[in-house]
Amino acid sequence: MKKIFALLMVLMLSIGLLAGCSQGSDEAETVVIYQNKVEIHDQLSAFAAAYKEATGVEVVVKTSGGDSPYAENLKAEFQSDRQPDIFVIEGMGGYNTWESKLTPFEGEEWMDLTTLEFVVDGQTYGFPVAVEAWGMAYNVAMLEEAGVDPASLTSQEAYQAAFEKIDSMKDQLGIKSVVAMAAGPDMRWVTGLHNFNGYLSAGLSYGDTTVLDKLNSGEADMARLTEYADWVELLFNYADPTVLLTGNYDAQVGQFATEQAAFIHQGNWIDPWLVDNGVTFEMGFAPHASVKGEHDAIFIGAPSFYVINKDSENAEAAKAFLNYMATNETGHNYMVNEAKMVPAFTNVTLTPDTPLSASAAKWLSAGKSYTWLQNDMPDGFGMGTIGPLYESFAKGDLDKQGFIDQLAAKIAEIK
Repeated sequence: MKKIFALLMVLMLSIGLLAGCSQGSDEAETVVIYQNKVEIHDQLSAFAAAYKEATGVEVVVKTSGGDSPYAENLKAEFQSDRQPDIFVIEGMGGYNTWESKLTPFEGEEWMDLTTLEFVVDGQTYGFPVAVEAWGMAYNVAMLEEAGVDPASLTSQEAYQAAFEKIDSMKDQLGIKSVVAMAAGPDMRWVTGLHNFNGYLSAGLSYGDTTVLDKLNSGEADMARLTEYADWVELLFNYADPTVLLTGNYDAQVGQFATEQAAFIHQGNWIDPWLVDNGVTFEMGFAPHASVKGEHDAIFIGAPSFYVINKDSENAEAAKAFLNYMATNETGHNYMVNEAKMVPAFTNVTLTPDTPLSASAAKWLSAGKSYTWLQNDMPDGFGMGTIGPLYESFAKGDLDKQGFIDQLAAKIAEIK
């Protein structure tokens, strides 16, 4: 009798354990991704929903970017109990900030499908979000009407002549300014990062870090910095003062999108905004003439990377989500057709149908690209340290020589 009772107890415990295991397996993991592109929040969320339907794993997308400071908000996330499983870094600056929180990828299928992963000391830490590019985006029909050939826009002298001509035709063209440019406090990523990247790499061979290396050791190239300031001045002189000084992302992009400006200083990441707002006119990229000389390339690279929080309890599920994005047709459709991005993976056969991403793909296939180096400066240097100088220059609080001197002084402080 005791043996029978013992067997019954064992059986009941086994059933209970099995039920517990079964209940646990029904509880899907939840992966939290914290990312910095407001333009793709809805699209990424829709892809996450499709992923849950396919795998049962929920992915929560949290976004901070555009007018909201991603870096500061991410730090707040880590100081709370809301630490993400996946987040974004941008180059060595981001890596140096978050190194203690990162874990490397090993043996993932996507790693064999790209050459743009983020690698440090032989270890892969970053999944490339996309290939991004920026130049001087232009309205094709407007330049044709003005008699300006975009293929001629290869130097500061050529831009000066083109800007003067277009400015003299503002009434005929129905525009408020030649360039949609913003330098206010919400747009320091445009000035202190993207625009300043022209100082770091314009006119140099792809991968040349000479100017960056000098900067990171506290040395400014004064001749190059002076030429660069001429370019900034040119853009500011032909911008709408209101957008330049107080415009946010929507104001800047909106001015170009409503054909109130012939050019815009932005990249192919604005394509989703343009699509959502029904913008259909033809556009393309011309080079930035950031320094003197002839320019035949635009800035192209994988500027941001998804990384894994080493303290995540869902690290394997997070890695699986990223692998699915790179290797599954649903992920390819999300990247190209929904998010309007240029994927960094060789197995993606879809091609962008949005104008600026299509233009970026043409420059990339022609091998005409300058390097993204803005994210390899010290963390916070671009937006926090030198970003305010552009606003002061735009307001007139600094003249051009003062702008040059202040940039050089901030570089010297890096020592």
